[in-house]
Amino acid sequence: MIYRNIFKAANHHFKDVILHKLERQHFMKHLGIQLTCIEAGFVEAQLSVAINHKQQNDFVHGGVTATIADIAMGFAAFTLLEKGRGVVTSKLDITYLKPGGEGTLVAEGYVIKPGRILYYCECDIMSISTDGNRDLIARGSSTMCAIDLNDQE
Repeated sequence: MIYRNIFKAANHHFKDVILHKLERQHFMKHLGIQLTCIEAGFVEAQLSVAINHKQQNDFVHGGVTATIADIAMGFAAFTLLEKGRGVVTSKLDITYLKPGGEGTLVAEGYVIKPGRILYYCECDIMSISTDGNRDLIARGSSTMCAIDLNDQE
């Protein structure tokens, strides 16, 4: 991927800050999403697909796909922020390419264009079957908005 390892973090302790924030990420925990790679401008998130992640046709629910993409892109943007700042999603767009099924969902979120306030991010969401086949099931894009957290850190 061309967008890995091209940005420098403003806060060199961004991994520790993210790991601390994950303790309070209750919705992410509820779904079972884990961050498996955290780099400046890039985050990989994974989810072992369970029955509660599926819709009526036995495919991964689109909301689950959108959520894992939003998390990966949001934390990718967060890696580039100064201490005391956070991000919220300003715009989220998901294009569904094919249904996800059994196995693992992997979302690779990366920053395309960082800014002072707005960060443009993209994400590839893959479904990895139990036999190791990888299928690109969705692509996401988002605009993340940097906010001051004041004493919320």
